[in-house]
Amino acid sequence: MNKKAYRRYAVSFAALALLLAALLVWNINSGSVSLSVREIFHILVFRGGDETAYNIIWQIRLPRILAAIILGGALSVSGFLLQTFFGNPIAGPFVLGISSGSKLVVALVMVYLLGRSVTISSAGMIAAAFVGAMISMGFVLLFSRKISRMSMLVISGVMIGYICSAITDFVVTFADDSNIVNLHNWSLGSFSGMTWGNVTVMAAVVGLASAVTFLMSKPISAYQLGEVYAQNLGVNIRLFRVALILLSSVLSACVTAFAGPISFVGIAVPHLVKSMLKTAKPLLVIPACFLGGAVFCLFCDLIARTMFAPTELSISSVTAVFGAPVVIYIMVRRRKTV
Repeated sequence: MNKKAYRRYAVSFAALALLLAALLVWNINSGSVSLSVREIFHILVFRGGDETAYNIIWQIRLPRILAAIILGGALSVSGFLLQTFFGNPIAGPFVLGISSGSKLVVALVMVYLLGRSVTISSAGMIAAAFVGAMISMGFVLLFSRKISRMSMLVISGVMIGYICSAITDFVVTFADDSNIVNLHNWSLGSFSGMTWGNVTVMAAVVGLASAVTFLMSKPISAYQLGEVYAQNLGVNIRLFRVALILLSSVLSACVTAFAGPISFVGIAVPHLVKSMLKTAKPLLVIPACFLGGAVFCLFCDLIARTMFAPTELSISSVTAVFGAPVVIYIMVRRRKTV
């Protein structure tokens, strides 16, 4: 039985790695400017070739691809942490309104600063998004004390998200400055316009938060079996719950700061990963969630860029098309098992 399980884990991780590699190559080769595999290989390995093609790959496509990988993985891990915290498979940053809270505060800060011709740094955007995430999370936790049914808690989170999104849209719509009006694309969700500076900052933040999450695999595993069981193993429940909130908020805030709100990734990917591995062990699920989120967002970004080119779709719209059916399936299956 153990050999069978280990084989399944190995096959699952290998499949995710191969999918990621294939989508990486496909994304590099897709765009308005067509490049041969030989040209791409020469540019990536030898840093040579046509100057225009070189700039397209190194300054436009690669930063965007790496951003999709990093932020997709972060969003998926954040969703897994929230599902663990609330004990609900449809809990996620987007559904609970956390992403919308981050979007609201980032939009307000950017509108205020850009209106005064002041630019905001990547660290400042993440900080603003984190504040918004914590505010939304505070309301969700407040409702969780008053509401016993998890379904009502999710509905409360959705309402918080709608309120934050409505205020954000109002602010962006009536902004006067042309630079502020461009926030509309960001508010819908997009990986476009990424720079190597952005990638460096998000890689540092997401890498640190993901590493801490992975190191917490053992207490997370104990917590999944119940608070009493975790306490008997020496887990400080209050400190542990605070850590889950902070880590999930940092990860989702980083995503929102750079790419705007992205829907359903945090719900769908953890569920798909658990179904693939047939286990909920955090030691396996956390890295698999990161890989799965990267694959999912790379695939959706490819569709967003190429399906109706040169018009680009909102990444959140594409992820909703593929993620929403997974959520519906989860709810139907839970209904049957009740």
